Amino acid sequence: MPSNPKSSSSAKKGSWFTHFAKATAHASGRPAAFIGAFMIILIWAVTGPMFHYSDTWQLIINTGTTVVTFLMVFLIQNTQNRDSQAIHVKLDELIRAIDTAKNTMLDLDDLSDEELDKLRENYVALAKKAEREKHDRSRGPRKSAGSSSPPTQ
Repeated sequence: MPSNPKSSSSAKKGSWFTHFAKATAHASGRPAAFIGAFMIILIWAVTGPMFHYSDTWQLIINTGTTVVTFLMVFLIQNTQNRDSQAIHVKLDELIRAIDTAKNTMLDLDDLSDEELDKLRENYVALAKKAEREKHDRSRGPRKSAGSSSPPTQ
């Protein structure tokens, strides 16, 4: 049985950005982050009359939200890329470990869009065929019109 990669010391290594992205993604998904953001907006709204709803007052929130949004795009993309890679590795291991699985599925990332579409069409057709077979089995055997017996009295 292979060792757990999380238990190795090399799993703890990573770029500063990866560590920062993980921590930020974890923190930003918490209720406290939402409450903090809501409080900032509330404070900004309440101070509107103090600043006579000036252009500077509006510029503060516009600039702040734009900068945060811009930076979060990169952090979210980094997190999504990492999650996607982890899922691919896990799926590759499952495909490799199951004897009846097609090992050709391991390299799907390298296929063109057209090749992926064709492969997907094949699996959609297989799914439809399986659904028809399931439906036919659930209906049970059918009697033909000429073999029906007369009703008994």
